[in-house]
Amino acid sequence: MNGRTDRKIALVGGGGVRSPLVVFGVNEAAEALGAAEMVLFDPDRERLQVMVDLGNAIIRRSGGALRLRGATSIEDTIDGADFVLNSIRIGGIAGRAADERVAIEHGYPGQETTGPAGVAMGLRTVSAAIEYARQVERLAPDAWLVNFTNPAGLITQAVNDHSKARIVGICDTPTELFHNIARALGEPFEDVECDYVGLNHLGWVRGVRVRGEERIDSLIDNEELLRSLYLAPLFDTAMIRTLRLIPTEYLFFYYERRRALGNQRRQGGSRGAEIGKLNDELFAALRARLAARQGDEAVDIYAAYLNQRSGSYMKLEAEGGSAFDHGVSLDVDPFRVATGYHRIAIDVMSALTGAKPAPIVVNTRNRGAVPDLPDEDVVETLCDISLDRIEPRKLAPLPDEVAGLVRSVKAYERAAIASVLDNSRLGARKAMLIHPAIGEWSPTADLIDALMGHPSEDGDCLCHR
Repeated sequence: MNGRTDRKIALVGGGGVRSPLVVFGVNEAAEALGAAEMVLFDPDRERLQVMVDLGNAIIRRSGGALRLRGATSIEDTIDGADFVLNSIRIGGIAGRAADERVAIEHGYPGQETTGPAGVAMGLRTVSAAIEYARQVERLAPDAWLVNFTNPAGLITQAVNDHSKARIVGICDTPTELFHNIARALGEPFEDVECDYVGLNHLGWVRGVRVRGEERIDSLIDNEELLRSLYLAPLFDTAMIRTLRLIPTEYLFFYYERRRALGNQRRQGGSRGAEIGKLNDELFAALRARLAARQGDEAVDIYAAYLNQRSGSYMKLEAEGGSAFDHGVSLDVDPFRVATGYHRIAIDVMSALTGAKPAPIVVNTRNRGAVPDLPDEDVVETLCDISLDRIEPRKLAPLPDEVAGLVRSVKAYERAAIASVLDNSRLGARKAMLIHPAIGEWSPTADLIDALMGHPSEDGDCLCHR
């Protein structure tokens, strides 16, 4: 793939609100990537057109020669692509909000990738993700399938196990934490190396080296520095000190379930519901500006949306207030930040083309990296990525403090994937039983019915909403 200038990059789920960020990233890195064309696909044609028009406005403002278009079929989107980015949301943001509401009503925190809402999202998405992967097998067999779709670890595992597509799962959460650690220590990011272990949305930093010198103890023992690692007050610093591990933010929904649920109930909703309202306002504003050929104004509106969304992240769950109502917003250029949704995608693709080999945390087959887990398990770990190669670095065994949680979540993922392929309601209930954030049998019957639809007469059919 190296040395080319005609690469095609496809984005499935191109009607999503963060698609223009990826368009900006591909356009900015087009020369390094050898990218000539980017094609977006989404079954919602109206949303897709808005995102394509906004993407083209971003390209015009930024400069560059990337060709961007929307496709009317999945075949046209994938055929001949060199990279296929998968960022789908079955049921849309309304489905996420509904899942989170059901979870809260049944006494669990509402979060799209963990707990009952995460189970529902996984069950609803597995079949579609595998089908898209098989289209990649058929139409672009040499392509890399880059998976954004959540729950990213579970979906990457399902595609890895049930297709021949070359897949890598990506998430910006670990890299965001690494940058925050470097910033807290007052050190250049390139001089800081973090020892990271875990799964997607279930990871920990257990070592921090600055120019080879271990610094994690001085970081963990400094309360002010620890608090600065998160946008919201998620964790008791005494917990971090006793674990001697720095958790990524999604561990909040395991370590502070009651607090998360209490704050959501106090606020009267979930982040999914708030994002749904924010998205409706965004699309209305974008349609008006784009229809009036006010592309620059549309880009400014979109940038303000990104800053408001990022500035409110985890505020509701950690503090119980409606962040969007209080004007919480970042004051940065969201297109050119050092981390984020688009940066991780560009970094991974640039490494896989051979243009910029790099060590990056991704979701990939274990292959002995984590000695506690089977080789075929998808783990989230630091990998050396270069031309068409992803090589996970070998790690020490999982710390006792987290080993059981990691194994339980992997067992849940395997059970959830099997339940979808078997179309088994009982299998889905078993997955919920195994899930460490649920872990009871009796509530699973009502949860499955509320989240996924009602069972058939034989009582063992998983019927998707």
